[in-house]
Amino acid sequence: MSAAAELRERVAAFLAEHDPATTERLDHLRARYDAGLAWVHFPPGRGGLGLPRALQPVVEEAFAAAGAPDNAPHRNGIGLGMAAPTILAFGTPEQQDRFLRPLWTGEETWCQLFSEPGAGSDLAALGTRAVLDGDTWVVDGQKLWTSGAHTARFAILVARTDPDVPKHRGLTYFLCDMTDPGVEVRPLRQLTGEAEFNEVFLTGVRIPDAHRLGEVGEGWRVATATLDHERVAIGAGSPARESGMVGRVAETWRAHPEARTPGLHDRLVRHWVDAEVARAAGLRLQQKLARGQLGPEGAAMKLVFARLAQQLSGLEVELLGDDGLRYSDWTLVRPDRVDFTGRDAGYRYLRAKGNSIEGGTSEILRNIVAERVLGLPGEPRVDKDVPWKEIPR
Repeated sequence: MSAAAELRERVAAFLAEHDPATTERLDHLRARYDAGLAWVHFPPGRGGLGLPRALQPVVEEAFAAAGAPDNAPHRNGIGLGMAAPTILAFGTPEQQDRFLRPLWTGEETWCQLFSEPGAGSDLAALGTRAVLDGDTWVVDGQKLWTSGAHTARFAILVARTDPDVPKHRGLTYFLCDMTDPGVEVRPLRQLTGEAEFNEVFLTGVRIPDAHRLGEVGEGWRVATATLDHERVAIGAGSPARESGMVGRVAETWRAHPEARTPGLHDRLVRHWVDAEVARAAGLRLQQKLARGQLGPEGAAMKLVFARLAQQLSGLEVELLGDDGLRYSDWTLVRPDRVDFTGRDAGYRYLRAKGNSIEGGTSEILRNIVAERVLGLPGEPRVDKDVPWKEIPR
């Protein structure tokens, strides 16, 4: 019997014991995690079975067909796509026991406290400080562009713990409790009218040393692994053909024959082909991930995703003419999810502008592709006393 067939039998046996129609949602999700059917590629006892990652769709399809509840992944993308694999890779057994189960079930959602007003693309220049006081770290600083901070229970946080060493070496990675009284979250209204992002002020926030992820001073290495996962999560899905932004534009093209011109047709076809190439590349990257090969290719995928989203959303506005200038609602809301293709064409056009900033700016991602994929020489580093090859990667 194939591994996929055995896995289907395992899911069927689980569903027979935990009928989705009669089992409370949270009880069902907790039991699924305990049975190793959350992330099948994670180790036993950590929500998985130690199986190849490529078998995860087998599990998802079987649970979906049975009408089983999911863990609302759209509400916890940072937790599932970034925090979980980082905790698995660098966390202690105690940290994995404490955080992975409620993270996967959605009982605890997560946000990312990385960027700062003066340290966005150059993350290693961050100024948030963490000072050890007994067995507790006291953190002071400001973070910016934090998606979902207004709903998050925990955050992945990078802070400077040693200001006297080169910037890449003086960082440490923490798991921060967002309910600490020193955490203040303020909305940041963006171009779309929403406050999807936040700024977060940290004043005397106390983080137990037991919530430090990795060794003191290893924050850059841990954060780099997190960012690799982030770029893969944003740019390397497995969408169906003509889904996402290209699907919305194709729908608009078919619905407005009066707007068609040879020039617009040529642009649409070019973008459609680019989207297909990106989709195929994303499938290839997913296959590499299934073999445990996480590399810098995620940066290239995220770079392409941002460019295509902006080009396609701009084309859609042109196709709609005057109607493309309409905007349905400018009410300030604080959404609990990011929807790149939601609402109307005006929203999609404005929201796409942020795609080349979030998850690593396109300029920085081009450097990553140039240096880590193409092998081109790197730019001179700010830390002139530290050879490039010795900067933690």
